[in-house]
Amino acid sequence: MVKEHHDNDKTPAEVQDRIWELADKIDICMFTTWDGERQRSRPLSARVRREEHAIHFLVDAEGQKNWQVDKFPWVSCAWVDSGGHKYAVISGSAEVTNDRAKITELWTDFDKAWWDDASDPSIRLLTVTPDDGELWDSPNRAVAFAKMAVAAVTGTAPDFGDNAKVDL
Repeated sequence: MVKEHHDNDKTPAEVQDRIWELADKIDICMFTTWDGERQRSRPLSARVRREEHAIHFLVDAEGQKNWQVDKFPWVSCAWVDSGGHKYAVISGSAEVTNDRAKITELWTDFDKAWWDDASDPSIRLLTVTPDDGELWDSPNRAVAFAKMAVAAVTGTAPDFGDNAKVDL
């Protein structure tokens, strides 16, 4: 279901496809939690699994985000392709588990920067179940810069291309 639809020629299904595609392609997202007083964001490597309707992260057992997710499970993940002016945000509920089989399945050489191997007992699985997403699929940088310049001169807001919000 489409919640909002702004100057967008994509169908809701196409918007959903594009959000999942950008999340998978960009990889690193800003993962935002709530600590009861303020939002906290940090970059995390996302394992996007649309077929599971899930986004997985390998995290350390000691991270503050773990208790934040336990107490306030609603989170958001934001991916930015700044060179292409493309942005995707997925919001949903998160859970931290000690699913050793899934941790092993998701393990990559990239993770060796933090742990020796997938059997490290301090690794936890953080899984986000998406609820909704938002997409900004913008024109190229030169066009975006020109639109910002025109906006600055005319005092009008620049049009940065398609924006849509959908349920996931």
